[in-house]
Parts: sequence; C-alpha cells; structure tokens
Amino acid sequence: MKNLLHTPARLLMLSMLAAAPLFSACSDNDDPTPDEDNEQITTITYTLTPLSGGSPVTVSYRDLDGDGGSAPVIGSLNLAPNTTYTGVVTLLDETKNPATDISAEVRAEADEHLLVFEPAPANLLTITRTDRDQNNLELGLQTRVVTTGTTTGTLKVTLRHQPGAKNGTFAPGSTDVEVVFPTTIR
Repeated sequence: MKNLLHTPARLLMLSMLAAAPLFSACSDNDDPTPDEDNEQITTITYTLTPLSGGSPVTVSYRDLDGDGGSAPVIGSLNLAPNTTYTGVVTLLDETKNPATDISAEVRAEADEHLLVFEPAPANLLTITRTDRDQNNLELGLQTRVVTTGTTTGTLKVTLRHQPGAKNGTFAPGSTDVEVVFPTTIR
C-alpha cells in the first residue's frame, strides 16, 4: 500500500491547513485607521512692525498648488535702515476652505519645530527669535529684527520639523517649507 502521508496532494492539503489562520477574516476592531494627512503649508506671511511706530511691513510667499505646478508668488521685503521691528510669522494651508492656521499647530508642537532666518549677506539684518517652547528653546513665530544701513540682499526663512531631536540648531529633522525673500533696506 502506498504511503498517503507523502503524496503531493496530502502535502498540499497540510500546507493549506497550516496557513488557514493567516487568511482568516479580521474583525472590525482590527481594521487599520488611515493616517491623518500631513499638513501642507501653502502660505507664509511675515509681518514686521516698527517699534518706533509706523505702518507694518508685510511680505508673503504663496504656492497654492504645491511643488511642480505653477510657480509660487514670492514678495519682496522692503525695510527702513537702522530700524528695529517686531515680527510675526503666519503659516497657512489655503488648500482647505476655510484656510487652516498651521502656525497654531506649530505653536502647539513648539518642541518639534524651529523657524530659521538666514540673511545674506549675514550683516543685512539681525533677527532674534523671541518666543520659546516648553524646553526653553527658541521657536521663531515671533521675532525682533534690526536693520543696518541702506543695502540689498535676501532673507531665507525655513521651518524645520524636529520631532524628538530639537536642540536649537538647524541640523536635526527635515524642512517643512523654505522660501527666500529678496530684501531691500532703504
């Protein structure tokens, strides 16, 4: 009599029985929930108000369709020489209606974010971040800006996302958004 344990059909049947628990239906409680979409930053507005009084100066970046679509609209920053300003950065996602205030989310997660300001040339402006997170590290949604004499250059503004790694420097994490504003002081 032939040994049925070693026939190909028998081996196939045993394999299927062993694998059956892997193919069983999951209960409703096991269904994964989709991850929340990452927030998109379409608009950056930097408003600078002279400490000595006068009208605020606003510059903005706007890219409603994100990377690869239409070119973003980038304004120019025009400041007075030898002047001190208080600054406020506002971040928006205008793909939603109404627009979502991403700066509120950044403030709520301040220990995971850092706004970095890089003037070029380096002596174009002096920018000090005046707000801090719960670990006493700077955030950058609020600033103090001091201009020099008459000159031109650029101001690069970068929002760094640094969950679990924020140490007050640019290096850890990744870039959420970055823009370079042409800057004139006169």
